[in-house]
This record gives sequence, structure tokens and C-alpha cells, in this order.
Amino acid sequence: MSGIQDTITFENLTFAYPKEDENEKETFVFQNMSGTIPLEKKGELVSIIGPNGSGKSTLMLLISGRLKPQEGSCTFLGNRLCLLEENQKNLLASFIYQNMEFENEDSVANLLTQVYKTGNYRGKAKAIKSESDFLSEVIDVLELTPVLQHKLTALSKGEIQRVLIAFSLLYGSASVFMDEPLFALEPRQMETTLLYLKEYCEKTGSRIFISIHDLDLTRKFADKVLLLFPNHDMSFGSPDEVMTNEDLEKAYSMPASMLRHHESLTRESLSQTARAFHEAQKK
Repeated sequence: MSGIQDTITFENLTFAYPKEDENEKETFVFQNMSGTIPLEKKGELVSIIGPNGSGKSTLMLLISGRLKPQEGSCTFLGNRLCLLEENQKNLLASFIYQNMEFENEDSVANLLTQVYKTGNYRGKAKAIKSESDFLSEVIDVLELTPVLQHKLTALSKGEIQRVLIAFSLLYGSASVFMDEPLFALEPRQMETTLLYLKEYCEKTGSRIFISIHDLDLTRKFADKVLLLFPNHDMSFGSPDEVMTNEDLEKAYSMPASMLRHHESLTRESLSQTARAFHEAQKK
């Protein structure tokens, strides 16, 4: 049975990014937000979805303690991670940012080994799917063998993303937050990676929170879904419970039938469709 600490809890949470201009009006991402997200069991892959601007990235940064609210609090599994030392924070929740850049001149192989040996696993984790070493398995699943002797600065976007995912698994945090980690991967690699992340959660009891644009991938692989609405309301539950046509249309301001093609639409055409749908709903 889950205890009271098996939750994400917001208490009057208020957060706004610093103003670029002192004359600029402060824009709050979240303001006086309170609520609880129940985490009923360990070992789940949680997909965070919602339209651009709904606060997905900011919410994950607040939960994982990478951002500190101006007012109120965010508690994750009984901890206010923003108050912890960096090492403590990383062991409880690691974070993969969008478009991370590196200037490290070491090889991918050396960096993977270093992360594996200095993280929570201390280089001694069991493989998830096979009898091989965990490090070797992660390298194989994420197709990193061809780049092991390369420097990070020489990698493509897709290769960097796969290395970052490998870092997060090899480090062995109790929870991992991933902000659009699949954006530069090929469709086949996206599915292979999500399948492995799901198996990793099940076998280790770790929780992975991942923001994904592709709703079909969320339906296929996520154990739970957190849907954010533009007004910062939230819906949490299984994919079937959360991803109803009614709620998706409310969140994305477009017909549910068009969301399947969400990724192929340009930002402008997406905005035009959303405006047209919103106007039609008023009539």
C-alpha cells in the first residue's frame, strides 16, 4: 500500500522566470497551485503531455528540484529536492534537459564508464534483458557502439540524446526526469528506447517521468499519463483514463482526429488550426 509520501504535492506553488527587462510584466508559469499527484507504485513510466506553453518542462524542473519556486513548495516522495545538496538530489532524481551541449573532450566510452562507476550503481548493476553486463546492454540497446571512441562534440543530435539517456540509466537515480529526450531519434529508435525504459522501470523499481510530443507513443508505452491543460489544470491516470478525445481537445484546442498528425504540422499551421477550432467551439 502506498504511503502518504508516495506523492507529488504542490502547496501554493508560485513560479515565474526572471524578467529580461525590468519594465516587463512578470508572467507566472504557475501561481498559487495546490494539489497532489498520487504515485501508487514504483517502477512506472510516466508520460507528461500537453500543448506548448502548458508548463511541462517547468513542472519537471520544479519537481526534480532544479528550479526553486518563489512561493509555496513542491514535494516529491516526501522531499523538497530544491533544498538538497547536489549529490543527494541526483541520487533521488536525475534530469535530462532539452538540447544539452558539452565541451568535454573525453571519449563517449570513458564518460559512460565514469558515470556508471561513480553513480548509485557503482559499476555493479545487473543487465535488464540479458546475462551481459548492464553497461554493455545499455550501449547495445541505444546503438552507441559506433560512437564509443568519439568525443561528445563530434556527435549528431540523435547520438547525443542517446548518450544522455544512457547516462541517466547508468547513474542509477531512484527517479529520472527526461525533457523531450527522443526529439532527434529515428522512429525505430524511439520505440526501442521506450520499450527498454519501460522494462528498466519494471525491473529496477525506478520511476521515469518523460515528456513526449507523440501521443501514440504515450498510449503504447506509458503506465501513467499526466496531462497539462493551458490553464494549468492537470489530469493523471492511465492512458485510457486520461487521453480521452474530450480532454485532448480541451488541452490542445484542436480536433482529436488531427492530433495523430501533430508532429507533421508546422507551428503556424498548428496555431491556425487551434484558433479555428476554438472559434468553432464558441458558436
